[in-house]
Amino acid sequence: MVFFRQDNQLSDIAHQILEATWQKFPFLTRDRIALTWIVYDSPVIVNTGGALSPEEFWQYEVRGFSYRGVERIYPASIVKLFYLVAIHEWLEKEMVGDSPELQRAIKDAVAYSSNDATSLIVDVLTGTTSGPELPESPFETWKQQRNIVNRYFKSLGWEELETINVNQKPWNEGAYGRERAFLGELMENRNMLTTDGVARLLHSIIGGVAVSSDRSRQMMQLLKRELNPEAVEGEENQITGFLGSGLPANAQIWSKAGWTSQVRHDSAYIEIPERQPYLLVLFTEGNYNPPNKELLPFISNAIAEAMASL
Repeated sequence: MVFFRQDNQLSDIAHQILEATWQKFPFLTRDRIALTWIVYDSPVIVNTGGALSPEEFWQYEVRGFSYRGVERIYPASIVKLFYLVAIHEWLEKEMVGDSPELQRAIKDAVAYSSNDATSLIVDVLTGTTSGPELPESPFETWKQQRNIVNRYFKSLGWEELETINVNQKPWNEGAYGRERAFLGELMENRNMLTTDGVARLLHSIIGGVAVSSDRSRQMMQLLKRELNPEAVEGEENQITGFLGSGLPANAQIWSKAGWTSQVRHDSAYIEIPERQPYLLVLFTEGNYNPPNKELLPFISNAIAEAMASL
């Protein structure tokens, strides 16, 4: 069962925002955007420090809106959210050993979106490594191992994760050797996510029920972003040109962005004083070279303003 109910009020607001977006950004066709928006009414069940047990948490119904939320889209670095949860699950169950180097990789993968750091995490999760192409039999074993993260998320039994694929490393230049062979000739085995699926995973993290309350708290710390322009460094800092850019200065945001020359995505939990907290996952596809840094902030600002009237 889907974890949120479609709400008529949010639907009306979101459709108005989408229409305004398509008018302002005509290059963005209607089949190149996906959005999932969750609003937390009182009593707010997220960011509570793990006050609710998983059984209690999942009994609370939340309202939301989804536009093309079940469409499979290449997620870029949004996939790192899934590897973040998986590595905490492995550590919690003592399936892998902890180390300062692994902790450094986890931080750099999420806080700074490092692909190199994520490569180590995937190796630790799956017991595989990149390298030259393999003979058929060893390659089949290697592929089986690389799908262990997929099997973990399927085991949760969440409808929103039935169609996802999270078995590939993110790259700066591209995959080579066995990694390129694993992607498939037409890249048919690349990572694929939906905004509904990302929303449910982020919902579980901010709800304190992803792996454990303590593990969720650690994940939240890595996802916290600073909105102060003086504290945000670098051109691609997961705030500038993303959802955080459309928020008032007194907002708080926990987020993970993803981008390439063909996609620009963000996923965030947002708190603004005197407004209900909310979760927003936004995927956009198109030619982003050079990147369009106005689109995501425009939608984010429109939703933040709409929250004032709810």
